[in-house]
Amino acid sequence: MERKTNNLIKIMKELSSAIQLIPLENYIFLSVALFSIGMMGVLFRRNTIAILMCLELMFNSVNLLLTAFSAYHSDPSGQVFVFFIMIVAAAEVAVGLSIVVMMKRNVDSIDINLLNRLKW
Repeated sequence: MERKTNNLIKIMKELSSAIQLIPLENYIFLSVALFSIGMMGVLFRRNTIAILMCLELMFNSVNLLLTAFSAYHSDPSGQVFVFFIMIVAAAEVAVGLSIVVMMKRNVDSIDINLLNRLKW
């Protein structure tokens, strides 16, 4: 058991040093670009599935940034927080796709503008 723990610690140190080879500014620029693309998709798209994909892109940009900061500061708490964000993202996909199925059944379209027809 102790050997497996030592191997895991060794792998995490190697991964952290591999992440640190790329400057932190590059991670920040990439994360901002991904988040901006996702935000534009949420604001300007009308297809529900495309909006859900853009939300996932925004979640993943935050995950990238948290992982990079966590590796640069040698603090695993950011990486643990990424797992919780991934759980929330999985739940968001499940709820979002169930709403899409309900929209398709009731309105026969997945256009976001037709959501007001789903009111009681």
